[in-house]
Amino acid sequence: MPVARLLALVALCSTASAAVPRFDTIVLDDDLCNVAVYAVALADVDGDGLADVVAVTENRVLWYRNPDWQRRTIIADATERDNVCIAPHDIDGDGQVDFAIGAGWLNGKNLGTIQWVSRGETLDAPWRVHPIGAISWTHRMRFADVLGRGRPQLVVSPLNATDGRAGVQLTAFAIPADPMSAPWERTVLDESMNRMHNHWHLAVDEGQDGTLTASEEGVFWLAAPDAEPLRIGAGAEGARAEDRGAGEIKSGRLPDGRRLLATVEPMHGHMAVVYLLPPGDAPAAARQRIVLDDTLRQGHGVWVADFTGNGVDDVVVGHREPGTGTLRGPGVYLYEAVSAEGLEWRKHAIDDGGMAAEDLVAGDLNGDGRIDIVAGGRATKNLKLYLNRGPDGDDR
Repeated sequence: MPVARLLALVALCSTASAAVPRFDTIVLDDDLCNVAVYAVALADVDGDGLADVVAVTENRVLWYRNPDWQRRTIIADATERDNVCIAPHDIDGDGQVDFAIGAGWLNGKNLGTIQWVSRGETLDAPWRVHPIGAISWTHRMRFADVLGRGRPQLVVSPLNATDGRAGVQLTAFAIPADPMSAPWERTVLDESMNRMHNHWHLAVDEGQDGTLTASEEGVFWLAAPDAEPLRIGAGAEGARAEDRGAGEIKSGRLPDGRRLLATVEPMHGHMAVVYLLPPGDAPAAARQRIVLDDTLRQGHGVWVADFTGNGVDDVVVGHREPGTGTLRGPGVYLYEAVSAEGLEWRKHAIDDGGMAAEDLVAGDLNGDGRIDIVAGGRATKNLKLYLNRGPDGDDR
């Protein structure tokens, strides 16, 4: 569908409808950093069965206890500044969540230190930092079993290539039997792409995960470490590197089982985009690329889930600077999937002007079966929870 038609649809239909939920905003923190809330995550830190909110700033990692949202410190001034990414996982096998953290982003040094933290005897005791390794320009990290070993590895995507390499080293670190003292084995999954701003994992083959990447070259699927990357789409087109490709990526499903991918294009870009893939579990070259919005500025977060509860996955996107549309932002928007085929979308403001979104994540935080959103800001330096109250604004 042409961009102009989609944007006209957005303009005409952006008012609330029966299927669109109301989001209640809870400010978890309104001035918690000097630079940015670089990353947010959801994890059950205290083991009570509820997902807590975790926020990463330049010098701290904090968690907010669900449901009273009391702030506690995981680490402060314990890594090279700035902290930039985080991934939750039970690394030491004690049944409690730990965190891998990427740091060393400060002042263009881009040291890319990679470490993990384990808890003390109590949640109020200091967490301990354990080194894993370093990759310059470490930018995003996630746990997935990309090596097919029956236990997830830590997969790290650097933003830029170094040492004269052709592309970044997308790398998997295997958790050793003794993660506190033994070395973490490295496996380079791919080094053919540049400006890899984010990646995402999908379980396709039994016992092994694949990797979706968003880079200057576009959107790619890497089924295994020895597989040739498959281009799903080229992303934005432009003469300069900063005008090409994609910068964020997440995956969802249509009711008929087909995959859809959501991106921000190009990196730090102005477009929210979805790709509609052909039937099948494994991603393939996209059948359609649909531009949902081209009025953003510094797009920097995306999530895919059924926020409306109508059985069709929707898209949430955040951006860091005021855009060019009627909804200028910066903020967080919901793009509602109007049709089950993924061909028609409506734009709704969740936060227009109050969140310079650096990162966002979604999940059911209060157990009501609805998908809520957490976003962390850069210029706004804040952390917000948007509770999904459903189309009638009711409280289950």
